[in-house]
Amino acid sequence: MRYLPKSPDDREAMLKAIGARSVDDLFASIPAEYRLRRDLKIPRQMAESEIVDFFRQRSRENGDGYTSFLGAGAYFHYRPVIIDSLISRGEFLTAYTPYQAEISQGTLQSIFEFQTMICELTGMEVANASMYDGSTAAAEAVMMAVRLTGRRSVMVARTLHPEYREVLATYATHQGMPLSIANYAQDGRLNLQELEKSITPETACVLVQSPNFFGIVEDIDAIAQIAHQNGAMLVVSIAEAVSLGIVEPPRQADVIAMEAQSFGVPLGFGGPYCGVIATREKNVRQMPGRLVGQTTDKQGNRGFVLTLATREQHIRREKATSNICTNQALVALMVNIFMTIYGRVGLKELAKQNLAKTAYAATQFARHGKVLFGGAPRFNEFVVETSEDPYAINSRLLGHKMIGGLPLKKFYPELGNSSLWCCTELTTRSAIDTAVGLVAESERSVRSAKEEVEEVTR
Repeated sequence: MRYLPKSPDDREAMLKAIGARSVDDLFASIPAEYRLRRDLKIPRQMAESEIVDFFRQRSRENGDGYTSFLGAGAYFHYRPVIIDSLISRGEFLTAYTPYQAEISQGTLQSIFEFQTMICELTGMEVANASMYDGSTAAAEAVMMAVRLTGRRSVMVARTLHPEYREVLATYATHQGMPLSIANYAQDGRLNLQELEKSITPETACVLVQSPNFFGIVEDIDAIAQIAHQNGAMLVVSIAEAVSLGIVEPPRQADVIAMEAQSFGVPLGFGGPYCGVIATREKNVRQMPGRLVGQTTDKQGNRGFVLTLATREQHIRREKATSNICTNQALVALMVNIFMTIYGRVGLKELAKQNLAKTAYAATQFARHGKVLFGGAPRFNEFVVETSEDPYAINSRLLGHKMIGGLPLKKFYPELGNSSLWCCTELTTRSAIDTAVGLVAESERSVRSAKEEVEEVTR
């Protein structure tokens, strides 16, 4: 009934209750020239059977059964079916943030468990009840460092996700936070010499991603040493949460900002996702979002309470650390269920599968093309340089029901015909072999064309 319009009788009763004789009387304050006096130019209403048929037709237009080699902050992992079964229960389906939080003990318990597992995963002491996504978590973590240090400028690694950098630039515009960019070295990692020269007494923090946008694991220990020697904080962004199943968590960081989409959250055309901030307990008062704690009631029974809520909606107003007004509770619950199902051993095995698939793919691509940054440790992404424009290669891959790597020219012009490829546990060996074969065919065609030109020239 909530989707059906009010009946004429309903409208008449409502008008009578407010003392209006007609709808025209109700809107009399709006000048006549701005009032619409015709029907909306929209298609006629449809019967339920017609609507169902319409969406079935549209679903057939979607690509079904495609292999995706795209990553770059949104990863195609398997989602256990139990996730949707549990989040569809009535207790959880109302995803909006509870304002009388202690009444919602089930929601508070799930948030508490989420925070606990995030701390275990990241090696941090406290974690908040999630943010919008990885990009806003990174920006909020930077502002947190600015408040904690009293400094204003921020050093950002160029290997941070380009869209994360764009979100941060938007935040910084009206925050009075100058942003400086530190470039990458030949191995694809942050250039430590450049970082050391560029950091200043006004640098509040260094923001770096690991594994970075090229899929390479950064030398967090060395970066932390440079930042801390100069009185700056280290903020580490993690776009691929599955990496923590096998990569040592960046415990040297002061703040970790993570995107947890890989943990059971569907790709969903880019969202909604689940951002996380984890930090040291001493920094908790400047951490945005909300924090749930465990306690006991008068009878000694375990209970959960909203311990910290440093948002503008919780009275603080201009003193709030953030204006992010939700904790993405339903999405965070997906992550919570995923982590519970996999556990420590399962997550490690999942990460190993991602690592093995990527190692095989990178080796095969290197036989026919050029894999960049090969000397550095990587997780499930790698950069391939081809002779042909990657957009043309991707167009041919689509004919084989494959979505190729992300062309990097838009974000890194100096990398030319390079693209970022990703393999997860869902990428089959046969799909990798087919993609490699098509790239090899492209390389042969380009070489043949060059040889013909050289022959003619001679």
